[in-house]
Amino acid sequence: MSERIERLKQVSQCGDVDTLYVLIQEDAYLLDHIDRVPFFDTPLHIAACNGHIPFVMEMARLKPSFARKPNLEGFSPIHLALQYKQTEMVSRLLQVNGDLVRIKGREGITPLHYAIAVDDQLDLLAEFLSVCPNSIEDVTTRNETVLHITLKCDKLEAFKFLVEWIRQKRSKNSIFWERKILNWKNEKGNTVLHIAISKNQPEAVRLLLKSGVDINAKNLEGHTAGDILAEQIEVENNNEIRVMLLHAGALSANSSLPNYNYSHYLHSIVSSLEESLIRCSREWRMISEDKRNALLVVTTLLIAVTYDGVLNPPGGIWQEDSSKHGIRKSHAMKPNLSFNKNDTLPNKIAGTPIGLRLLPFWLFLASNSVYVFIRNNSSSHSI
Repeated sequence: MSERIERLKQVSQCGDVDTLYVLIQEDAYLLDHIDRVPFFDTPLHIAACNGHIPFVMEMARLKPSFARKPNLEGFSPIHLALQYKQTEMVSRLLQVNGDLVRIKGREGITPLHYAIAVDDQLDLLAEFLSVCPNSIEDVTTRNETVLHITLKCDKLEAFKFLVEWIRQKRSKNSIFWERKILNWKNEKGNTVLHIAISKNQPEAVRLLLKSGVDINAKNLEGHTAGDILAEQIEVENNNEIRVMLLHAGALSANSSLPNYNYSHYLHSIVSSLEESLIRCSREWRMISEDKRNALLVVTTLLIAVTYDGVLNPPGGIWQEDSSKHGIRKSHAMKPNLSFNKNDTLPNKIAGTPIGLRLLPFWLFLASNSVYVFIRNNSSSHSI
């Protein structure tokens, strides 16, 4: 058996599919024997390192479980393909099974995490997230997200790409990712903002502050981002980060709650409105084409009815001018807008709604106008 396995390893290094089947003919359970071993350098591992794509595709078809099996070092075939910079091999493996992006190797490191550590190819990150968007949620045994890893490895461009991807991604999980992952704490309680400040990355700090991170989150030592910055003395770019945190309202751990001024209040309103518009836009793009067409038809009908309510208000409009005593008045007379039914001023002016002086009419007009405003604004943001 050991002799056959050694021959199989040699065949895998050469990528010889024909000889592989010769060995299978000699022992039909040869691959099953390997599959029963929990940690093993399978033929798929070996061929992936050497870039033998046809052999890897054949082996993945015969034994799909090999693609998820860790070797003695705790790495799957796709981890090894990344390590040996076999980019095309990685893409072909993902064609077989996109969920391989989420397979965890040693210390819980996924291929998405590993791609940051061993390389800095944004195209590869984009491919991973396109194939399996939910892989952005995976964390290592140190409770680190891919964002923590990018900053630890000083991969600023990759970090900016990932944050912008989270902010612009139009899916049902985007709001969750923006609120949770950007504020996720590692095993020491540090968020990516803590890491960005400790690594002295002003660009990363600026991007995170724009993304609505919790600037006053505390780590397990009770330190906020402001505390970490205060511990850094005479560090280059320190003042730039200090100014950004100050404007964002950052506090030290023992500070009282901030007294929000008008600028903070306006900023919070703008952030809330922006988030609402993004959420509506995402939801609009997630519905099917048939539902979208149906909603457009219903919306058109509602808008038509709403505008018709303005042109033809309840009770109609006066067709000609008249006063209380039946005397015709000029069209230039100002209508009485009072709600008091006992008023003696003339109100029968041509083109004026009959119910103009009644409170229910004004409630109708206000609600009708508000609906028109909301529909016009929501339509402009959705299309």
